[in-house]
Formats: sequence, structure tokens, C-alpha cells
Amino acid sequence: MNKNIKIIIGIIYLLALGILLFLIFKYLNFKDFGNFAYIKENTQMLASYKNDNFIIFTIVFFLSSIIWIFLAGFATPVLILAGFIFGKWLGTFLTVTSFTIGCTLLYLLAQIYFKNFILEHLPEKIKKYKSIFNKNEFVYFMIFRFCGGAGTPFAIQNVLPVIFNMKIKNYFYSTLLGLIPMVFIINALGAGIENLILESESVSYLSAISNPGIYWPLIFFGAVLFISFLIREKIFKIKKG
Repeated sequence: MNKNIKIIIGIIYLLALGILLFLIFKYLNFKDFGNFAYIKENTQMLASYKNDNFIIFTIVFFLSSIIWIFLAGFATPVLILAGFIFGKWLGTFLTVTSFTIGCTLLYLLAQIYFKNFILEHLPEKIKKYKSIFNKNEFVYFMIFRFCGGAGTPFAIQNVLPVIFNMKIKNYFYSTLLGLIPMVFIINALGAGIENLILESESVSYLSAISNPGIYWPLIFFGAVLFISFLIREKIFKIKKG
């Protein structure tokens, strides 16, 4: 790609990221999230607005999720919000598909800027693992996604395959399938939180964790994290020496 085009794309990306961060810190008052009455009132307003403008609301959420992931945003808040707004089934469908598109776009961007540099400076030890990974990259990366990236932050998960020069098609489909279990669990948690808020006049930690819509997703989430830890220790961890 032409150097000038790379510079322009890079500037646009950084500007978009800066605008997103500015809007988050300007318009979100995080102190209000500790006020149950505020949360319940806005939950009801959000549900009412969604029901009255379902198609537009869904399209905006879908496109916003793509942009958010492309700009290296955190995955968990969006997943909880999706379950909160759309329920675990539709929420899972929307976030899996939008996240897959956003992840792939971010991976393509990382390839444009870093692939040649990484491949030229890749240590010999890593090249050995690259050869093993590339023999069955679809399965390996799908398992990696399934296990929540073995504890790796989501944005890093999305660009990590640049090291292995993974094929775009394999990246897209392994992400699409691999994200489903963890996305469903967190969406289910979001749906459970919404039901708890709408059905209760007040919420305590005890009432929250004793609600099946909360504790079952948390149990499954903990199980996936445990599996991720084992995989990180046994498979993905590159030993020194």
C-alpha cells in the first residue's frame, strides 16, 4: 500500500479513537451507575425506546459495536449491554457477528502497518511456533477464541495472529465460531441483570448472586477462565530457553 495512504488511514484511525474517548469521558457520569433508582429509570426508558424503534435501534447498535471493536474497545461492557438490551439470544447473534467484523477490520489494519515489520524481525523461536500454528491455524485460533484468549486482552487477541500471518478467511470464520460460547455467557449475564433490575425495587449483592440469571453465567464464566488458565499454562505459554 502507498505510504501516503497508510499515513492518511492511520491519522483517521487515531482521530476516530480520540473522538470516541472524548465522548465517553464527556457524557458518561460513572458515579450515577451506583444509584439503583437512576439505573432502573434509564433501563425502563431504554427498553421503551428499543421497542418503539426496534429496527433503527438494532442497526445503530450493530454498527456501533463494529466501530467500537475496530477502535480496540473493551468487549465485556458491550456484551453485557447487548444481553441487557436484546436478551441472550438476539444479543449473542448481534455481538458475535458485529464483533467478528470489527475484529477482522482491526486485524486487516494491523496487517497493513505491522505485518512486514513483524515478519522481518520475528525471532527464530517464534518462527518454529509459527510453522506449527499455520498447519492448522483455523482450529488453533478457534480454540484460542473459545477459551477467551487464554486471558489475553481482547484488543491484543484481535491483532495477535499478525505474528503468524494468518489468512483472512481463516481468521474471520474461526473468530465467528470461537466467540460464541463466551459471548453467550456474558450476554446471558447481561439479560439476567436486566431482569433483576426490572423486577426489583432494590438490589443487594446477596440478591444479585442468588439470582439464577446471575449466578449461572458467572459459574460458566469462571469455568471458561479456569480452562483458559490451563491452556495458557500448557499450550500457549512459550517457555524460556
